[in-house]
Amino acid sequence: MHRIMKIEGMTCGHCAQRVESLLNKMENVSAKVYLEENAADVDAGAGVSDEALRAVVENAGFQVTSIG
Repeated sequence: MHRIMKIEGMTCGHCAQRVESLLNKMENVSAKVYLEENAADVDAGAGVSDEALRAVVENAGFQVTSIG
């Protein structure tokens, strides 16, 4: 399932790379993070919940403002 995550708190390329790396470490997830848009383009398997995606990003210190 394709999702767009809006993420607050990323201030540099390193932040975006960290979020992208953490999301891609999840099973059945492929993500690309765009710093300029404060967003992640995420393809996740049916078993991956929005709550799980949110938890990974927020545990890294960033805020997810929407998933759609």
